[in-house]
Amino acid sequence: MKKTERLDKILAHAGFGTRREIKELVKRGLVHVNGRAVKDSGLQVDAQADELEVDGERVEYREHVYLMLHKPPGYVSATEDNRDRTVLELIGEEYGRFDLFPVGRLDKDTEGLLLLTNDGKLAHRLLSPKKHVPKTYYAEVLGEVTAADREAFRRGVELDDGYVTLPAELVIDAAEEPESGRLSRIRLTIHEGKFHQVKRMFRSVGKQVVYLKRLSMGPLVLDEGLRPGQYRELTESEMEGLRNP
Repeated sequence: MKKTERLDKILAHAGFGTRREIKELVKRGLVHVNGRAVKDSGLQVDAQADELEVDGERVEYREHVYLMLHKPPGYVSATEDNRDRTVLELIGEEYGRFDLFPVGRLDKDTEGLLLLTNDGKLAHRLLSPKKHVPKTYYAEVLGEVTAADREAFRRGVELDDGYVTLPAELVIDAAEEPESGRLSRIRLTIHEGKFHQVKRMFRSVGKQVVYLKRLSMGPLVLDEGLRPGQYRELTESEMEGLRNP
Protein backbone atom coordinates (compact mmCIF):
# COMPACT_ATOMS: atom_id res chain seq x y z
CA MET A 1 0.00 0.00 0.00
CA LYS A 2 1.41 3.35 -1.03
CA LYS A 3 1.99 5.76 1.86
CA THR A 4 1.75 9.44 0.93
CA GLU A 5 2.28 12.66 2.85
CA ARG A 6 2.20 16.35 2.06
CA LEU A 7 5.27 17.50 0.17
CA ASP A 8 5.90 20.47 2.47
CA LYS A 9 5.78 18.22 5.55
CA ILE A 10 8.31 15.80 4.05
CA LEU A 11 10.69 18.58 3.01
CA ALA A 12 10.40 20.33 6.36
CA HIS A 13 11.21 17.06 8.14
CA ALA A 14 14.19 16.60 5.81
CA GLY A 15 15.58 20.00 6.83
CA PHE A 16 14.74 22.20 3.84
CA GLY A 17 13.04 24.92 5.87
CA THR A 18 9.70 25.77 7.38
CA ARG A 19 6.50 25.07 5.47
CA ARG A 20 6.31 28.76 4.59
CA GLU A 21 9.87 28.70 3.24
CA ILE A 22 9.14 25.53 1.28
CA LYS A 23 6.03 27.14 -0.22
CA GLU A 24 8.28 29.94 -1.49
CA LEU A 25 10.72 27.41 -2.98
CA VAL A 26 7.79 25.79 -4.80
CA LYS A 27 6.67 29.17 -6.14
CA ARG A 28 10.17 29.75 -7.52
CA GLY A 29 10.04 26.41 -9.35
CA LEU A 30 12.91 24.92 -7.32
CA VAL A 31 11.06 21.82 -6.10
CA HIS A 32 10.79 18.85 -8.45
CA VAL A 33 8.94 15.55 -8.07
CA ASN A 34 9.96 12.82 -10.49
CA GLY A 35 11.73 15.36 -12.66
CA ARG A 36 8.90 17.88 -12.91
CA ALA A 37 8.54 21.22 -11.11
CA VAL A 38 5.53 21.25 -8.82
CA LYS A 39 3.17 24.14 -8.14
CA ASP A 40 1.47 22.92 -4.97
CA SER A 41 3.46 22.57 -1.72
CA GLY A 42 0.62 20.46 -0.32
CA LEU A 43 0.94 17.84 -3.05
CA GLN A 44 0.67 14.28 -1.74
CA VAL A 45 3.86 12.32 -2.52
CA ASP A 46 5.47 9.05 -1.47
CA ALA A 47 8.87 9.90 0.01
CA GLN A 48 10.09 6.33 -0.47
CA ALA A 49 8.96 5.83 -4.08
CA ASP A 50 8.93 9.32 -5.61
CA GLU A 51 12.13 11.13 -6.57
CA LEU A 52 12.29 14.52 -4.84
CA GLU A 53 14.72 17.35 -5.54
CA VAL A 54 15.12 20.84 -4.08
CA ASP A 55 17.21 23.27 -6.12
CA GLY A 56 18.97 20.33 -7.75
CA GLU A 57 19.66 18.51 -4.46
CA ARG A 58 18.26 14.99 -4.13
CA VAL A 59 16.13 14.58 -1.02
CA GLU A 60 17.20 11.64 1.12
CA TYR A 61 14.19 11.14 3.35
CA ARG A 62 14.26 9.11 6.55
CA GLU A 63 11.41 9.00 9.00
CA HIS A 64 13.30 7.54 11.95
CA VAL A 65 16.89 7.65 13.21
CA TYR A 66 18.52 5.37 15.80
CA LEU A 67 21.79 6.38 17.47
CA MET A 68 23.90 4.47 19.97
CA LEU A 69 25.57 6.96 22.31
CA HIS A 70 28.30 6.24 24.83
CA LYS A 71 26.99 8.70 27.39
CA PRO A 72 29.74 10.37 29.41
CA PRO A 73 29.34 11.48 33.04
CA GLY A 74 28.15 15.03 33.54
CA TYR A 75 25.25 14.99 31.06
CA VAL A 76 21.58 14.47 31.85
CA SER A 77 19.35 12.15 29.84
CA ALA A 78 16.86 14.76 28.70
CA THR A 79 16.00 16.83 25.63
CA GLU A 80 16.40 20.09 27.56
CA ASP A 81 17.44 21.21 31.02
CA ASN A 82 17.80 24.62 32.65
CA ARG A 83 20.86 23.70 34.74
CA ASP A 84 22.80 20.85 33.17
CA ARG A 85 24.11 19.87 29.77
CA THR A 86 21.92 17.33 27.99
CA VAL A 87 22.94 14.32 25.93
CA LEU A 88 21.48 15.99 22.82
CA GLU A 89 24.26 18.58 23.03
CA LEU A 90 26.66 15.79 22.06
CA ILE A 91 24.85 15.11 18.78
CA GLY A 92 25.83 16.79 15.51
CA GLU A 93 23.67 19.33 13.69
CA GLU A 94 22.93 16.88 10.88
CA TYR A 95 20.54 15.09 13.25
CA GLY A 96 18.93 18.26 14.58
CA ARG A 97 15.83 18.02 12.40
CA PHE A 98 14.87 14.58 13.69
CA ASP A 99 13.69 15.62 17.18
CA LEU A 100 15.67 12.88 18.92
CA PHE A 101 15.09 11.88 22.52
CA PRO A 102 16.80 9.42 24.90
CA VAL A 103 15.13 6.06 25.42
CA GLY A 104 15.06 5.81 29.19
CA ARG A 105 17.52 7.46 31.53
CA LEU A 106 21.02 7.21 32.86
CA ASP A 107 21.91 9.24 35.94
CA LYS A 108 24.01 12.36 35.42
CA ASP A 109 27.13 10.70 36.86
CA THR A 110 26.52 7.35 35.09
CA GLU A 111 28.07 6.54 31.73
CA GLY A 112 27.43 3.91 29.08
CA LEU A 113 24.86 2.80 26.55
CA LEU A 114 22.06 5.21 25.71
CA LEU A 115 19.77 4.88 22.70
CA LEU A 116 18.58 8.07 21.01
CA THR A 117 15.75 7.97 18.49
CA ASN A 118 12.59 9.69 17.28
CA ASP A 119 10.70 6.41 17.04
CA GLY A 120 8.11 6.64 19.80
CA LYS A 121 6.68 3.17 19.22
CA LEU A 122 10.07 1.49 19.63
CA ALA A 123 10.84 3.56 22.72
CA HIS A 124 7.52 2.61 24.29
CA ARG A 125 8.16 -1.07 23.62
CA LEU A 126 11.63 -0.94 25.21
CA LEU A 127 10.44 1.03 28.24
CA SER A 128 7.15 -0.73 28.89
CA PRO A 129 7.13 -2.16 32.44
CA LYS A 130 5.32 -5.22 31.09
CA LYS A 131 8.24 -6.13 28.81
CA HIS A 132 10.88 -6.44 31.56
CA VAL A 133 13.65 -5.58 29.10
CA PRO A 134 16.98 -6.63 30.71
CA LYS A 135 19.64 -3.98 31.33
CA THR A 136 23.18 -4.93 32.34
CA TYR A 137 25.52 -2.64 34.26
CA TYR A 138 29.14 -2.73 35.32
CA ALA A 139 29.70 -1.19 38.75
CA GLU A 140 32.46 -0.56 41.24
CA VAL A 141 31.16 -0.88 44.78
CA LEU A 142 32.71 0.10 48.10
CA GLY A 143 32.70 -2.89 50.39
CA GLU A 144 32.89 -6.61 49.75
CA VAL A 145 30.02 -7.86 47.57
CA THR A 146 29.28 -11.41 48.71
CA ALA A 147 27.40 -14.52 47.70
CA ALA A 148 24.76 -13.45 50.24
CA ASP A 149 24.24 -10.23 48.27
CA ARG A 150 23.97 -12.26 45.08
CA GLU A 151 21.27 -14.41 46.65
CA ALA A 152 19.42 -11.36 48.00
CA PHE A 153 19.39 -9.76 44.56
CA ARG A 154 18.22 -13.04 43.03
CA ARG A 155 15.21 -13.01 45.36
CA GLY A 156 14.60 -9.25 45.10
CA VAL A 157 15.54 -6.58 47.63
CA GLU A 158 13.43 -3.93 49.32
CA LEU A 159 14.34 -0.36 48.38
CA ASP A 160 14.11 2.68 50.63
CA ASP A 161 10.54 3.40 49.51
CA GLY A 162 9.33 -0.12 50.29
CA TYR A 163 9.36 -1.34 46.70
CA VAL A 164 10.66 -4.90 46.27
CA THR A 165 12.67 -5.33 43.07
CA LEU A 166 12.25 -8.08 40.55
CA PRO A 167 14.87 -10.86 40.66
CA ALA A 168 18.24 -9.63 39.34
CA GLU A 169 21.42 -11.45 38.27
CA LEU A 170 24.59 -10.37 40.10
CA VAL A 171 28.03 -11.47 38.91
CA ILE A 172 31.03 -10.69 41.13
CA ASP A 173 34.04 -10.12 38.87
CA ALA A 174 36.83 -9.12 41.27
CA ALA A 175 37.73 -7.33 44.47
CA GLU A 176 40.73 -5.30 45.61
CA GLU A 177 41.86 -3.19 48.55
CA PRO A 178 42.16 0.49 47.56
CA GLU A 179 43.18 2.99 50.20
CA SER A 180 39.58 3.93 50.96
CA GLY A 181 38.57 0.33 51.65
CA ARG A 182 37.63 -2.82 49.81
CA LEU A 183 36.34 -2.30 46.26
CA SER A 184 34.24 -4.88 44.40
CA ARG A 185 33.79 -5.00 40.65
CA ILE A 186 30.47 -6.47 39.58
CA ARG A 187 27.99 -6.85 36.74
CA LEU A 188 24.30 -6.61 37.48
CA THR A 189 21.36 -7.37 35.18
CA ILE A 190 18.00 -5.89 36.18
CA HIS A 191 14.63 -6.21 34.45
CA GLU A 192 13.05 -2.88 35.36
CA GLY A 193 14.14 0.74 35.57
CA LYS A 194 13.32 2.37 38.89
CA PHE A 195 14.91 5.72 39.80
CA HIS A 196 18.60 5.21 40.78
CA GLN A 197 17.77 1.51 41.02
CA VAL A 198 21.26 -0.04 40.94
CA LYS A 199 22.59 2.40 43.54
CA ARG A 200 19.55 1.88 45.76
CA MET A 201 19.80 -1.90 45.50
CA PHE A 202 23.36 -1.86 46.80
CA ARG A 203 22.43 0.68 49.44
CA SER A 204 19.81 -1.80 50.66
CA VAL A 205 22.60 -4.28 51.46
CA GLY A 206 24.82 -1.64 53.09
CA LYS A 207 27.13 -0.81 50.18
CA GLN A 208 27.84 2.21 47.97
CA VAL A 209 28.21 2.33 44.18
CA VAL A 210 31.08 4.65 43.25
CA TYR A 211 31.12 4.03 39.49
CA LEU A 212 28.36 2.84 37.19
CA LYS A 213 28.29 2.06 33.48
CA ARG A 214 25.47 0.56 31.42
CA LEU A 215 26.71 -2.19 29.10
CA SER A 216 23.53 -3.34 27.39
CA MET A 217 19.80 -2.82 27.01
CA GLY A 218 17.85 -5.75 25.67
CA PRO A 219 19.77 -7.09 22.64
CA LEU A 220 21.67 -3.80 22.19
CA VAL A 221 25.27 -3.91 23.48
CA LEU A 222 27.52 -0.88 23.89
CA ASP A 223 30.11 -0.69 21.11
CA GLU A 224 33.51 -0.92 22.83
CA GLY A 225 34.95 1.25 20.05
CA LEU A 226 32.86 4.24 21.14
CA ARG A 227 34.61 6.52 23.62
CA PRO A 228 32.49 8.54 26.06
CA GLY A 229 30.67 11.23 24.10
CA GLN A 230 30.88 9.38 20.79
CA TYR A 231 27.92 7.89 18.92
CA ARG A 232 26.97 6.08 15.74
CA GLU A 233 23.86 4.89 13.95
CA LEU A 234 22.67 1.37 14.68
CA THR A 235 23.56 -1.36 12.22
CA GLU A 236 20.95 -3.38 10.37
CA SER A 237 21.59 -6.41 12.60
CA GLU A 238 21.18 -4.26 15.74
CA MET A 239 17.93 -2.84 14.37
CA GLU A 240 16.70 -6.35 13.60
CA GLY A 241 17.45 -7.35 17.19
CA LEU A 242 15.40 -4.45 18.54
CA ARG A 243 12.49 -5.16 16.24
CA ASN A 244 12.48 -8.88 17.04
CA PRO A 245 13.88 -9.26 20.57
